[in-house]
Amino acid sequence: MAQGSPAVFIVDDDQDIRTSLTRALGQRGFAVSAYASAQAFLDAYDGETAACLVLDYGMPGMNGLELQAVLNRQDRPLAVVFVTGHGGVPESVQAIRAGAVDFLEKPFRQSALVARIEMAQQIALEKQAALLRRRDLGARFSRLTAREEEIVERMVDNPAEVSSKEIGNALGISPRTVDHHRARILEKLKIRSLVELVDLVSKLKAGRD
Repeated sequence: MAQGSPAVFIVDDDQDIRTSLTRALGQRGFAVSAYASAQAFLDAYDGETAACLVLDYGMPGMNGLELQAVLNRQDRPLAVVFVTGHGGVPESVQAIRAGAVDFLEKPFRQSALVARIEMAQQIALEKQAALLRRRDLGARFSRLTAREEEIVERMVDNPAEVSSKEIGNALGISPRTVDHHRARILEKLKIRSLVELVDLVSKLKAGRD
C-alpha cells in the first residue's frame, strides 16, 4: 500500500482472528490496529482518521451492526467491511443498506478481503474530504453577523428580489448599508456571486440533513 493510505481497524472478539488478520494484512503493507470489542474501538478511535473498519458482526456487548449505527450517526470518515460467521441474510441486508462495503462470511478468501479493504479505503477518503468541506463551509458561515445572516437568507429565499434597494426595503435599512453587508458577506464566504452563494447554502443544508 502507498504511504499515507487510510488505516485498517479490525474489531473482532476472536483473538485468533485478530492476530491472523493483523499479521496477514500487515505483510501486505496495511497499517493495522486491532480491538477486541466495539467499545474498545470507540474508546481508542480519534474520530478523524480515515480508515477501513473490518468489523465482526457477532460480538458480546455492542454487536457490529450497532457499532456501525453509532459511527454513522457520528459522521465518521470510515467505511465498513463486515466479516462474520454468525450473520445471515437479514443482517447482511441491514449492513449494506447502512453503507457497508460488503458482508463476508467466514471463512473467506484473503484476496476478497483485501479487495474490499481497498474499496473501503477509497470510500473513507471521500468521506473525509466531504467532512472537511462541510467543516470549512460551517466555519465560513460562522463568521457572518446576525444581520449578514439575515441578508443571506433574504437573498436565497427571494432570488427575484435581490437588489440592495429591495433587500433594504424588506429589512428596513438603507441600500448603502445593504451594499456594505453584501461586500462583507462575499469576502467572508470567499465567493463572488449570488449563484455561488446559493450553491454554498445548499451544500451547507445538505451536510446538516
